Amino acid sequence: MIIRALIWHEKRTFQALQSSAERIHTNLLSQRLKKLIKWQLVRREVYQGRPIRYPYHPTEGGQNLENVLLQIMTWGHLHLGGRHYNPQTKMSRLKS
Repeated sequence: MIIRALIWHEKRTFQALQSSAERIHTNLLSQRLKKLIKWQLVRREVYQGRPIRYPYHPTEGGQNLENVLLQIMTWGHLHLGGRHYNPQTKMSRLKS
């Protein structure tokens, strides 16, 4: 969910990630962000000193997970149905 939100939905702050439809609890989001940073899939940098605030960005390793996410999403649509989201369409609109 976090990698997806960073790559496709451009959510960059803790609050933006927390406001995702899945409604992840604060402590769980914090723990997962720390793990993703430790695994070098996400990076953060201070953009505000007091209180300290960080934007989160996928690293190259995190970006490389996009193909995996697309495959999982394709499998889900084939086997579980549901609404189809095409991140490639969104990216092409952003570049226009």
